[in-house]
Amino acid sequence: MKFTSDDIARIGDTLGVVPKHRGGVYRFEVENAEHKRKLSLEIYPDIPIGNRTGNLVSVYTHNTHLQLHFCSGFVVSDELGEVTFVGEQSGTLSGLIVEREGGCSLYANVDRSLLTGDFTKLGPEVMLSGIALSLTEDVLSGEENKK
Repeated sequence: MKFTSDDIARIGDTLGVVPKHRGGVYRFEVENAEHKRKLSLEIYPDIPIGNRTGNLVSVYTHNTHLQLHFCSGFVVSDELGEVTFVGEQSGTLSGLIVEREGGCSLYANVDRSLLTGDFTKLGPEVMLSGIALSLTEDVLSGEENKK
């Protein structure tokens, strides 16, 4: 997957910010004054990561730094006001969700089978990751998801 200028624009529209492009990075500064939240999202398309090349997605907050290496797809949801970035390796998923309201969630090493199973049979501590990442199922199967 390669981030296009249209992808970057869609992400910016969903998050309600205009991306800044400097060198090989796109930066989105998301702020919610009411809830005193602020984060910066950076997308590094097609860069060297170790001995391979891939997409790197980073989120910086006041007290956190999160990275998703080898991002293989993303889903925008205008209704939810969030963008979900996902990477898959050996049957497990990692997802980084950035919210228009300045929130951020990370789910790492989630078994892919949780996306299609019966969520009601999962414990509440596991259920949320399956539900949150189920939005990415079309992207993972190689289809475009234009939500």
